Amino acid sequence: MNEALFRNFRRGTSRQSMLRLAGMLLFAACLAGCDHAPEFNIVGSYFPAWLLCMAAGTTLSGLSYLGLKRMGVDREIVATIVVYPSLALFYACALWLLLFR
Repeated sequence: MNEALFRNFRRGTSRQSMLRLAGMLLFAACLAGCDHAPEFNIVGSYFPAWLLCMAAGTTLSGLSYLGLKRMGVDREIVATIVVYPSLALFYACALWLLLFR
């Protein structure tokens, strides 16, 4: 590492030097997220993995609704507008973790 940069920082540098150091650290932290996105080839077109997980989560949520309705439990759910989208999100995140992490 650049020893002079940290030597000035320890000595009590100007506000401009501190902002420059903070900017460099922020830039380095932002670059840490630049990784290859999980995508795969389906019939010649690359699809992002999150899109397929979202579609599968929505489908599984719909199947859960049909299953709960068949059992008669759907009448007990009070806030369906919150429950089923949350269930779809749960399924999508669980599939993401199982398949792509």
